[in-house]
Amino acid sequence: MEINVYASGSSGNAYRISDGKTTLLLDAGIPLRAIQVECGFVVRQMDGCLITHAHKDHSKAAEGLARLGVDIYTSAGTIAACGLTGHRMHAIKALEEVTIGTFQILAFDVQHDAPEPLGFLITSTITGERLLYFTDTYYIKYRFDGLTHIMAECNYDDECVRRSVDAGYIPIEFVPRLVKSHMSLEHFLEMLKANDLTKVRQIYLLHLSDNNSDAERFKEETQKATGAEVYVC
Repeated sequence: MEINVYASGSSGNAYRISDGKTTLLLDAGIPLRAIQVECGFVVRQMDGCLITHAHKDHSKAAEGLARLGVDIYTSAGTIAACGLTGHRMHAIKALEEVTIGTFQILAFDVQHDAPEPLGFLITSTITGERLLYFTDTYYIKYRFDGLTHIMAECNYDDECVRRSVDAGYIPIEFVPRLVKSHMSLEHFLEMLKANDLTKVRQIYLLHLSDNNSDAERFKEETQKATGAEVYVC
């Protein structure tokens, strides 16, 4: 599976995946122009865009992409919260499977402070590869098998948060919202242990906090736990 990271983090998230036959954009939280530049101005060749939730760092370009002919797949709650309209909008529900080209996609609910946020399990019918994609959630209640690729939020850890609070980088009042809306390194490693990793080849760590993360340590801890190739985005 080909994976291209266009942007990751609180300033915007967008990722392109392809199995050689079907191309999808995962989230569209950067300006439309930036997406056009990244994909060589062939936006129309994308077979669809999956949006996890309504926050602008994940949904900013959804309307523009639809205007250019890209079908948008997300929850009804996200569509309503973003004010999206038109025949390019496809409302999907948690635990509902949809097919886009050669990708079979199972949406699942996650925990975040947005209307009906989703994660996605994406399986290629031609390569057999299975990608788990989620971001902006503090917990995943489901278990998955046969995964070959994981793209997941790993936003902060407790030690980094304590240092940030002590240094005055973030107010203490910010911490409760952080721990109830984003995934820590500790919870991420627990999630990995609970799933079948026998086929996992690549793991992408997404949406790291600027002040509350340690990219090198997060990568080392993930490699130690899985033995997979690990990329920090």
